[in-house]
Amino acid sequence: GCTISEIFKSYAFFYEWCQEQVGFENKDDKNMAWHLDKDLLIKGNKLYSEDTCVFIPLRVNSLLVKGDSIRGKYPIGVRKQTKDKRFKSYCKDGTEGTNKQTQLGSFDTVEEAFQAYKTFKEAIIKRVAEQYKHQLDYRAYEALMNYEVDITD
Repeated sequence: GCTISEIFKSYAFFYEWCQEQVGFENKDDKNMAWHLDKDLLIKGNKLYSEDTCVFIPLRVNSLLVKGDSIRGKYPIGVRKQTKDKRFKSYCKDGTEGTNKQTQLGSFDTVEEAFQAYKTFKEAIIKRVAEQYKHQLDYRAYEALMNYEVDITD
């Protein structure tokens, strides 16, 4: 479902473009190359192009994965508890190399549970952005600092 700009289809152009990008040759703590990301600067973007792509660490990229296939019918970060019919909110805590989930509480409505998730997740994204501030393209840093989690994510 993604497309590539005509100019990105030229290997020579793409190669030169990559050489000039912040983070292109960066490696994370596990010696993994940073990822070419197409939808941080423009949320939901499906076009790989010189104006839409930046290099970011896997840790940052992983923070932004939506997980549509595993979510179910409730918004991201929300599950319905079978015992008391309340809604539980949870979120990965942002610790690199772990899948640790933090339970954020139990709520009467889906909207309250999602709001707890949204607040927690946006704080994690900002914290990680600050950790990488001096390594990221300034556009990526700004996008992370202004990132908003939507109930439709």
